Amino acid sequence: MPNIKSQKDRVAQSKKENLRNKAVKSNLKTVIKKADIAVADGSADAQKAVVEAVSTIDKARSKGILHKNTAARKVSRMMKKANAVK
Repeated sequence: MPNIKSQKDRVAQSKKENLRNKAVKSNLKTVIKKADIAVADGSADAQKAVVEAVSTIDKARSKGILHKNTAARKVSRMMKKANAVK
């Protein structure tokens, strides 16, 4: 355990940030999975699910949770799947 006050604060901040990032990543995976299933089924809500997934990926990117290239790759793959169905 840290003895210095600023380091104790950093440990607490790190835990909070870790929980927040974990929640965002978990939600991101859920949204992506729903979009993939909707596209695979060819359901009417597929386009809406893809738009929501892309939006969620962009939000995670803007918060610094995902690297910009990772976000771009995920969006690209999702759009490729969605366009292949059309």
